[in-house]
Amino acid sequence: MDDGPRSKRADARRNEKTLLDAAAAVFVESGVDAPVRQIAAKAGVGMGTIYRHFPTRADLVIAVYRHQVEACAEAGTALLESTATPYAALARWIDRFVDFLVTKHGLAAAMQSDQAGFEALHAYFLDRLVPVCARLLEAAAEAGEISTDLDALELMRGVGNLCAGAGPGYDARKLVSVLISGLRPAHS
Repeated sequence: MDDGPRSKRADARRNEKTLLDAAAAVFVESGVDAPVRQIAAKAGVGMGTIYRHFPTRADLVIAVYRHQVEACAEAGTALLESTATPYAALARWIDRFVDFLVTKHGLAAAMQSDQAGFEALHAYFLDRLVPVCARLLEAAAEAGEISTDLDALELMRGVGNLCAGAGPGYDARKLVSVLISGLRPAHS
């Protein structure tokens, strides 16, 4: 039966996606130092399953990082196609980007001994996400919904800087919302 191994691989990919989605949600909520048992409970798997896929915390954090970059990149096109306006698509994409950034803050600590690996991930992040943000900005500008001379990298850095202080008593999403609202043209 040829379908057996193929089905198993597809099933394994779905299980890994479920695990990575759960880990990302826990990281957003509790940081990258959250207990593995919390991630396992959220994913509905045993801790051994996590360690089988990701032997170290750094392995898990890197996998979540790559998974979130891909999800964020894919969301740009989907949001442009399914959201009422390009500005609304941009705002929703930025919300996803904020969730990603909150998770990303623990990456440097998890990879403290692998500077080259960290730099490669950062380059991957830029290669995948800057064009998506640029496309969303361009669509909103063409629709007359924003007026800005910001480029995608500048906007992403601004959002990143606002997210850097995330923690108890600091709502980065509220400040990012103010930033995104500021892209709208002034009405006279």
